[in-house]
Formats: sequence, C-alpha cells, structure tokens
Amino acid sequence: MFLHFLDSLRAAGIPAGLKEHLLLLEALDADVIEQSPEQFYYLARAVYVKDEALLDRFDQVFGQVFRGLTSPAAEQHADIPADWLKAVAEKYLTPEERAAIESLGSWDAIMDALKQRLAEQHGRHEGGSKWIGTGGTSPFGNGGYNPEGVRIGGEGRHSRAIKVWDQRAFRNLDNSRELGTRNIKVALRRLRRFAREGTASELDIDGTIDGTARQGWLDVRMRPERRNAVKLLLFLDVGGSMDPFVTLCEELFSAATAEFKNLEFFYFHNCPYEGVWKDNRRRFQERTPTWDVLHRYGHDYKCVFVGDASMSPYEISQVGGSVEHHNDEAGAVWLNRLTTTYPASIWLNPLPREHWDYGQSVAMIRRIMNDRMFPLTLEGLDAAMRELTRKR
Repeated sequence: MFLHFLDSLRAAGIPAGLKEHLLLLEALDADVIEQSPEQFYYLARAVYVKDEALLDRFDQVFGQVFRGLTSPAAEQHADIPADWLKAVAEKYLTPEERAAIESLGSWDAIMDALKQRLAEQHGRHEGGSKWIGTGGTSPFGNGGYNPEGVRIGGEGRHSRAIKVWDQRAFRNLDNSRELGTRNIKVALRRLRRFAREGTASELDIDGTIDGTARQGWLDVRMRPERRNAVKLLLFLDVGGSMDPFVTLCEELFSAATAEFKNLEFFYFHNCPYEGVWKDNRRRFQERTPTWDVLHRYGHDYKCVFVGDASMSPYEISQVGGSVEHHNDEAGAVWLNRLTTTYPASIWLNPLPREHWDYGQSVAMIRRIMNDRMFPLTLEGLDAAMRELTRKR
C-alpha cells in the first residue's frame, strides 16, 4: 500500500522519492506517532510535502489511496454530540413546504407582530408557527424556517432574518497575516503615486556624487524618503455572512497596510450607518461617528468598501432596519453620503461573481455604487485599482 501511495504522489506531480519513503517507514517503526489515521496523515504530509502549494494535491491523493481507513478504537468510543441529536429532531421542510409558508408582508407588519408576541407570550415554545420559539415556521426565534423574520438567539441557517436580536462577538482582522498576500500586494501596487515628502532622511546618492564632483570635496546630500502618496480609506464588513471570508479579508488587510502608508480603516456590519469602529471587541463602547470621518478626511482619499453585500434589503432602505441597533437613517443614505464625499469609491465583494444576481441586497448596493463593485479576486482587484486610478 505504501508503495502504491508513493507512486500516486509521483503521478500527481509531488516530488516524492525513495529517501522520503524510507524516512516514513523508519518513523513508523520508531512509533513516533499514535496509531490513528489522523496522526499518520500529518506524519506523511510532513515527510512528503516540501511546498505548501502542493498541500491540496497531497490531500486529494491521500483521500484516494486511503479511502475508508478508520480507527476501530475510535469507532467503539465515539460520542454523538448533543447538538447533532437536537438537529435530527428539528423539523425538516421540503422545498414545496417552504414555498407555501407566507411572509407577514412588510417591515412594519413584522415589527408590529413581534411587539404583540412579546406582550402575549409567557412561556417557551418549540416547533410552532406563531410564537417566539425554536424550530418550526414561526417568523420569530431560531432553528426553523420562515421567508422573513427576526432571529432571536441561536445561529443563522437560511440567511432569511431581516433583523437579529442577539449579542455577537466579532474578531479584529490580523494585519500581520502574510500567507497569500504577495499576489494581492502586486495588484494593489497599481494604485500608487510616489512623492518625496517630509524630512530628508535618505541618502541621495546621485546628488552626493554630483555635488562632490562640482565642489571638489565630499558633499553629502539627503532627501525625503520616496513614499506612496495615495490616501486610502478602508471600510471592512465583519461578522455574520462575512465569517467564511475572514482569511481572504485578512490577506487583503495585511497587503493594504503594507502598501499604503496613508491608510485609515474602519469596521462596519452589513451596511455603514451613523457610526463605525476600530476595535470589534469594543464596537458598542468606542464608535467613531460617520460624520466625523466625512469631515476629518479630505475628498482626495480613495475609498474602498469590503463586504459581501448580503443582508436584508430593509437594512439598506429602511429606518430601523439594522440588525444590531435602531438606525435613525437608512443605510442607503449613509452610503450615498460616503460615495459623494469620496468620488473615488469602489466596493470589493468576496462572493463569487456568479452569485451576485441572486441577492436583492447585492443589486441595491451595486446601484448605489454606480456599478463600481468588483469581485475580491486578483483579476477583480486589478480592475478595481484601475477604476480608482481613473478617479482623480
């Protein structure tokens, strides 16, 4: 089997030789790992894979060669998690049954119905179609299904909630993340305008040679460091549907902080409103009013929004539509203010381009951005930087 594994790795383009094969056998004879498929996988990967670009290829070969490999001991002592058992008990709806469930009709109707339920309900409910509870088809609660409703606690399943009543913790993006940022940096470099500003702290070699030749003695010349003079405002959507894209956004964030010295960043959730923040752990205590951003940073700043634009349409168009607080003005109002103040504005969307046409909120954001929405890919970044370069 091990020789077949070695041949399969070679056939997949992984440079595995007899030396690595003998090293693996030696490690197994020395009992350096526990006798489990997981431990063997990590040992084999450490022996055979020398380039991280080949990790995915190794996983495919390993899965094909050792398909069905299990640990009997693990099977005998396996425990079924309680949340798995709970999920089995939840109500399953066919597509036809889901289509038959009607929405309450409008934002005002849903909010009025929620107020009435809160006033009348005095106990816990599960699996119903009216009261606040879990499972079932009620528009209020969690764990069930309804075309439009308010999720109260629990986790999102179908991305149908127009408002979320829950305290959630968001994590700050890591600007020190380096894996995968090199190509992003190359794409961002299209948006550069170099200038020499500030104190003279860099040796001017050409000037020193010229001055020394003219004066007849050593004439040391200094000059300001050459820096990227582009000013950038970066607004990052965090939490909720953006969680699957954290790694990609961290790579973009890391590349941007390395490429742009004049960079200011802020976080928002789903859509910008009257306040943005710098620290996700203190987003309710330490917010920056969006009006302050508009007045503090000049019109010469380039503005980049990063988000999947996937939300309830009410969050964009409706007063009070925000899932986390009551907003006195609709998200579209604030987004229009930002794009008017900063004409050089674009939106980067981590969702694949082919998915955009299925989201009403994505279409609304694209209209507000005058169709300046680009996919968060290397090709999309390149096109986005060209667009910002044209906007002077």
